[in-house]
Amino acid sequence: MKPNLPILFAVSACCILAIGGATAGCGASSGARSATVTAAAQMPAQAAAPASAAKSLFDGKSLKGWKDSNFAGGGEVRVEPDFKGQGPVIWIDAGQSLSGITFTNPVPKTDFEITVEALKIQGNDFFVGLTFPVGAAHATLVLGGWGGATTGISSIDGQDASENDTTKFLTYEKNKWYRIRMKVTAKKLETWLNDEKIVNQDISDRRISMRFGEIENSIPLGIATYQTTTVIRKVEIKPTQ
Repeated sequence: MKPNLPILFAVSACCILAIGGATAGCGASSGARSATVTAAAQMPAQAAAPASAAKSLFDGKSLKGWKDSNFAGGGEVRVEPDFKGQGPVIWIDAGQSLSGITFTNPVPKTDFEITVEALKIQGNDFFVGLTFPVGAAHATLVLGGWGGATTGISSIDGQDASENDTTKFLTYEKNKWYRIRMKVTAKKLETWLNDEKIVNQDISDRRISMRFGEIENSIPLGIATYQTTTVIRKVEIKPTQ
């Protein structure tokens, strides 16, 4: 038996209108469905509903929502209102070891994506150590550790960013902006650096944890540096579902 294509189209259109807030239900009679389709054809086309928008975690004026991570010997953290004519940034001065900021508001535990735009002013170690939740655990994305090139996630099955499957050795130039995207789901960790994918780690049967030490001050979400001065111009988070 051939399907009744007009009726199928009417049912589909009805469902779409119901989702958009129309009062006609998908259980209406075929006559009502046809009338709904006719009315819809007379309505101007509407843009599709936008995906979940990213939420900015930096207001460009203050450290509202953030606090100094209180690392021993940490450098000063402040807002620069206009960095080299490029707008406001969060300035993280190099410290004796770690320096950084920690977010003070709730963040999702999974199914989210964080975007950070950062620039290294000076220093020879990691200019971004992005700590983030992974379910009930936390991990840190390290960019430029162990002398300036080591890149990866600490820790996976107890192994640091310098010794697990995510380890890479990349060059990070001073005075150059880098865009970092970190995506977290229950099954995978993914990272893009200036739109190039650098981490694609399945975590279904892996143990995720923080490296032991002061970096734990970055929980639940933080940005740290090691003996390096960094500026941050963007921090955004959005759901992936």
